[in-house]
Amino acid sequence: MATAIQRVAKDLCSLSPSIFHPLRQIQRLSRRLGPSPYLPHSHFFCKAASPQNEDSTQAAEALSRYNDRPWDYLESEEYIERYGASPVWEGYRRNHKGGIPPQTTRKTCIRGDKICGNPCPICRDPNTVIHHQNVKLLQQFISPHSGIVYDSTQTGLCMKQQKKLNEAISTAQDLGLLRFQIPYVKFTGEDFYSSHDAVGSTPPHPSLNSGDTWYKC
Repeated sequence: MATAIQRVAKDLCSLSPSIFHPLRQIQRLSRRLGPSPYLPHSHFFCKAASPQNEDSTQAAEALSRYNDRPWDYLESEEYIERYGASPVWEGYRRNHKGGIPPQTTRKTCIRGDKICGNPCPICRDPNTVIHHQNVKLLQQFISPHSGIVYDSTQTGLCMKQQKKLNEAISTAQDLGLLRFQIPYVKFTGEDFYSSHDAVGSTPPHPSLNSGDTWYKC
């Protein structure tokens, strides 16, 4: 058995130069000539999908999914894993010079295609979109006790997002999506009286005699 294997090995060794020499010549010619112009480059090179590309495609799909219905993001598992039961602005801290924070936040976090460092709670997460139908997100910026909208210095929103937030809250209140308390106004009976001078009868003009002048100093 061993002798038979040795014979086969010798035969292959004797045939190997005659087999591999033409193949090497073909490879050298293909390198000199280059790839065929009739075939695209994708036929020669096949690249496996990297995990970074897969993550970017998944993020793009998530953005397109929550763009039309941003309120669905607050009920997704992704939101619960990231924020839990806390509002989106909880734990956010602004970057500022010195120990005293400025009285106003930055004008905007996104200028063109550039995002500043440490963006506000709305700008840092592209899935959190301020919309008048996104009631759960709007309620996070309203005090449950007084019904007053939190100031931007407390939540950390930039001035652009704070303006959008105020407009969305007022629109939601007008459409009946958000409850709000109408301020109590006490009416008195004096407001409906007609006996005061503002609504009383106008006295008649004094009659002029024949000897009176039109203008008296």
